Amino acid sequence: MPLLILAGIPCAGKTQRAKQLQMYFDERIAQTSATRKVHWLSDESLGIAKSAYDAAREEKKARGQLLSAVERALSRDDIVIADGLNYIKGFRYQLYCVARAIGTPHCVVHVATPPATARAWNCEAKPQSERYELAMFDNLVSRFEEPDGRNRWDAPLFTVLSTDAAPPLDAIWDALIHRKAAPPNLSTAVKPVTDTNYVHEIDQITQSIVQAVLLASGDGGSAQGVVVPHTAVTVDLPPRTVSLAELRRIRRQFININRMHLLLGADRIAELFVEYLNTNLC
Repeated sequence: MPLLILAGIPCAGKTQRAKQLQMYFDERIAQTSATRKVHWLSDESLGIAKSAYDAAREEKKARGQLLSAVERALSRDDIVIADGLNYIKGFRYQLYCVARAIGTPHCVVHVATPPATARAWNCEAKPQSERYELAMFDNLVSRFEEPDGRNRWDAPLFTVLSTDAAPPLDAIWDALIHRKAAPPNLSTAVKPVTDTNYVHEIDQITQSIVQAVLLASGDGGSAQGVVVPHTAVTVDLPPRTVSLAELRRIRRQFININRMHLLLGADRIAELFVEYLNTNLC
């Protein structure tokens, strides 16, 4: 069954909404004969401390823990609630890819609490270990990338205000249970390739695209429509120089995601990698 992604600034009340959603899902499942389960994954359940978000390396590990937990729990039968900050659009895209890879629906619930309110709630949190340091809190708020329902990885999107008694529970249930899942990205591939050939293909194609993007960025080329090998889809560069380290990081993430979940046809690797670049280059 589907994946529900909670997103919001620190101390926005996401865990409260997760409890409401889990209770509602359990009640709806009890009314049927289905043997489904609801998996609620959070920083607390995964043993991730608030301090993890104070350093880039530790934050990356924290996101990796949540992503791995979602991968293990997500199936066609169970519901997974990903209760975390999920404030980076690229990470929400990764979660979306996990759901799409197994052909199950997903949705995003944006817990939209004013920063001043969330800051006050953070200061009231007890014990001290449950609070964010104020400098870290303000930094995370400033970096929050608000979900946008026009992006397929953020859609369908439900926004819950801090003054709302509950999320739109029935609408969320319908979106997750009754909505048809998007097909896996490469369901149209004519035939799978062997593991060895696939690793070689994805490595060579993504490397050639990285080189083309790096060359265009270094030459100060147009921010729109950079032509790359193997596909007619173009890369939209941000209004800055793109570094080799950044391109390598994005390429590595793309390879890891698709190595674990999909056996891609060679004719679609380039198209999907360009799509991933356009999502993560900002």
